[in-house]
Amino acid sequence: MVRDVIRIGIVGFDTSHVVEFTKRINHFDVDEKFWVEGARIVAGYPGKPTPAASQEIINERTKILKGYGVEIVDKPEDLIGRVDAVMIEYNEGAKHLEASRPFMEAGLPVFIDKPLACSIQDAKKIIELAKDNGVPVFSSSSLRYALEIQNLKKSDVGRILSASTYGPGIIVQFNPGLFFYVIHAIEMLYALMGKGCRRVRCYSSEGWDVIVGEWEDSRVGVVRGLRIGVREYGFTAFYEKKIAFHVIDTSWIYTELLKKVINMFETKKPPVEPAETLEIIAFTEKAMESSRLNREVEVQI
Repeated sequence: MVRDVIRIGIVGFDTSHVVEFTKRINHFDVDEKFWVEGARIVAGYPGKPTPAASQEIINERTKILKGYGVEIVDKPEDLIGRVDAVMIEYNEGAKHLEASRPFMEAGLPVFIDKPLACSIQDAKKIIELAKDNGVPVFSSSSLRYALEIQNLKKSDVGRILSASTYGPGIIVQFNPGLFFYVIHAIEMLYALMGKGCRRVRCYSSEGWDVIVGEWEDSRVGVVRGLRIGVREYGFTAFYEKKIAFHVIDTSWIYTELLKKVINMFETKKPPVEPAETLEIIAFTEKAMESSRLNREVEVQI
C-alpha cells in the first residue's frame, strides 16, 4: 500500500532552514542519502524582511523554493486548505505564538523551529493552544537528533549520570541571549539527560557562557556556548558503564530532525513531550536571569 504524501506549508523564509529542509523533503539538490520520505512542501509564505534576512535574501529563497515546486501564497492563512501540516520557520521566537495560532485553530499539526518561544509565558500559551485545539505541536533543535546522540542512547551503557555539551554561542538582536544559538547545546543536554532540572547557575563573559544545571536527582548537566575559538558541537556523557565523548557530524542532523517532524505529522504524536520542551525554554530563560543577577536561579514552569 502506498501511503498518502503529507502536504506541508512553510511560514517564514528568513532562515536558511527553509531551503535546506525543502531540499531534503522535496528531493532537490542534495544527495539521495539525505532524502526524507512521506511528505512534500507544497506551499509557503515568505514573510517580510527581518533583522535576520533582507528582502533580497527572502526573494532569493523564494525563487529557489519555486524551483523546488513550492507555491507562494500572499498571506499565511492562504495555506489553510492547501496543506495538511505547517512548519513555522520564522527566526524570531517572539513571533511563534501568533504565527502558529491560525493553523492550530484550523486543526493542523504544527512544527515550530527552534526556539519554541523566547519566554516561558509564550511557550505555555503555545502548548495550551495546541491542547485546546486537539492538535500536536513539536519544537526542537536539529542537534537533539545528532546520530552520535541517538546511537549512544540505544546502546547498553546504563543510566546517564551527568553530561556536558558545547556549541557556538552566537548572540543576535532578534532572539535574546541564549535563545538563538546556545539553545542548540541546551537541547543536546536535554536529549541526553531528560527533564528534571531544578536550578541553574550561568557564568558569562565576552567569549562564552557556561551553564550549570542541577537535576532533581542530584545529577549535574553543563552547557558551554562558545563565541571565541573553534565553533563545533559536541558532548561528553557520563554513564554507569561508559564515558562517551563525540564531536557532532552535522551533515545528518536536518534529515534526522525531519524524519521526526514528518512522523509527528503522520501519527499526531510529538516525539518530545511538551513538558520537556517547556522546561528547555524555562532552563534557557532562567540561565539568562542567573547571568544577569550573578546567582543561582530556580527553574520554574
